[in-house]
Amino acid sequence: MKRLQRLSLFVMLLLYSSNACIALDCKLNEQASSYKVAYTITVSLSGRENFTKIQKAIDFVPSGNIQWIRIQIYPGIYKEKVTIPVEKSCIFLQGAGNKLTRIEWGDHESTDTSATFTSFPNNIVAEGITFKNTYNVPSLSIENTPIKQAVAARIYGDKSAFYRCVFVGLQDTLWDSTGRHYFYQCHIGGAIDFIFGNGQSMYEKCVINVTVGIYGPEIGYGYIIAQGRNSSSDPSGFVFKACVFTGSGKAYLGRAYGEYSRVIIINSMLSDVVIPEGWDAWSYVSHEENIEYVEAGCRGAGADTSKRVPWEKKPSAVNMSQFETISYIDQDGWIAKSPKN
Repeated sequence: MKRLQRLSLFVMLLLYSSNACIALDCKLNEQASSYKVAYTITVSLSGRENFTKIQKAIDFVPSGNIQWIRIQIYPGIYKEKVTIPVEKSCIFLQGAGNKLTRIEWGDHESTDTSATFTSFPNNIVAEGITFKNTYNVPSLSIENTPIKQAVAARIYGDKSAFYRCVFVGLQDTLWDSTGRHYFYQCHIGGAIDFIFGNGQSMYEKCVINVTVGIYGPEIGYGYIIAQGRNSSSDPSGFVFKACVFTGSGKAYLGRAYGEYSRVIIINSMLSDVVIPEGWDAWSYVSHEENIEYVEAGCRGAGADTSKRVPWEKKPSAVNMSQFETISYIDQDGWIAKSPKN
């Protein structure tokens, strides 16, 4: 109890010593020896740390916080639904590794309310955590069980980064909704539109795991990506760099979730899980000229583009330099300012 009282006093001092308005970037503690966070809150199922629930730790972070606060999550399966509200930015969720720290829930009534983990604010970092929606997973058969959108993680805020995290679901696993996001060495699994949204995001050295094959003929083939860019001036798009596309069954690389949908795949390994046509215009048939799907420098059994849809863009027709480096999402250097770096 005394430990929590001291923690409460420290956090209140942080608020009152800060500027009245919220900064665009979180403040780093330059005196800290590691992670540059102002304070660490701990979570453990054992009851020996500050909290036993992740949500309780998030609730403890004061609204309007502008300094990085680390929530250190000890090993365990945390069966809870976790939401970071929009007024609580500058949080670093640090797990003990994605095989040891897991957050699981099974909502599936609607896409908007089903997410196991939801992050609304800007400036959120997570490392070494598995986010899982347990609906239809890991059942090897979905006979007599309806397939529904069941989101594992929903990311809204700008400047959000995920390192070595795992996202597990069946349909709509990762809702990469809006803002600039960075996913590094993450593992994302599912069968239908399991990476979707309107984010401006880079996926680097990630494993994209198609699971449609384990469900049998009830699903047939799957779709990996559904990106929702809606105009030529919209900066959003998903860039996959040095990733591995693997799994079981057959799946399209993606289908157009918006009329100007954009997906760029660079220097990645595509297994034979990829359907030769590669892409689907979905609701935007006859508007394919607006869709920007590009593969460049890829390898593997699924990387042969000779049978791709004729409207897939050639790398020579696109300004590829804007997608090849981290500057696509990091023009202002926000990644280097996060506590993970």
